Amino acid sequence: MTGPSWSAVKGAVNRATGSRTVESIARIGYPVSGMLHLLIAFIIARIAFGFRGEADQTGALAVLAGQRGGSMSLWVVAFGLFALAMWRLAEVVLGLHPGESAAADKRDTPLVNRLKALGLAVVYLALAFASAQFAIGVGRQGSERAAGLSARLMQTGGGKAVLVAVGLAIAVFGGYFIYKGASRRFLGDLTVPGGQLITTLGLVGHVGEGLVLCAAGISVIAASFLHDPARATGLDAAVRALGQTEYGQVSLLAAAVGFAAYGLYSIALTRYSRM
Repeated sequence: MTGPSWSAVKGAVNRATGSRTVESIARIGYPVSGMLHLLIAFIIARIAFGFRGEADQTGALAVLAGQRGGSMSLWVVAFGLFALAMWRLAEVVLGLHPGESAAADKRDTPLVNRLKALGLAVVYLALAFASAQFAIGVGRQGSERAAGLSARLMQTGGGKAVLVAVGLAIAVFGGYFIYKGASRRFLGDLTVPGGQLITTLGLVGHVGEGLVLCAAGISVIAASFLHDPARATGLDAAVRALGQTEYGQVSLLAAAVGFAAYGLYSIALTRYSRM
């Protein structure tokens, strides 16, 4: 889209992101994301000690659904993630951190930044939708849904190519998380210098989650060649594969620590994230 119409869209989005109220609503997504990560960490730790559970976002949503007042909690999760997704879509239009500039609609923003924002927006929207489904009682476990879709895709060459592409995307995203954590580039997302606690949480969280995401991506790619839908369930399959290694329990507990650290870091973003 070019010309005055696109300029009008950018101007409208810029005015919206300049609102303190809109920014505050978008920030609700950070503690919601943090809570889901903490629940995933709890599930992974339970699996390490032999208990059952699905170690991914929908597994965390299922835990919430089973609690008293779970439906209300799930609607809060859906709202928070949807609000954060809308902010990410604004970043697709204006570039990263539009709330920091009154003239964000006039900036030239690298395409890679817009693509990163788009990827996060898609993830948040998908999780918001899944949370709403659980809230009304029609949600399904992520592994069940992923295995069914993967089985259908594996029936054709094009479908296998899609699975490989998805696996590569997950692995690349995980690799970026590892790089962002190890290089401490995440500190550039904060309004404060950091400090020992936030820096440690961000480093451990990014690297730990990145490693598991890399394993999840590799699992999806391997599943497409081995014709094994059970291995194409993403995060949950990667966690279970870790548990089957020689040092499975230690690996699972390390993964749990990584997700817990990222969850606490996400909660800190509620106050300190650049918007």
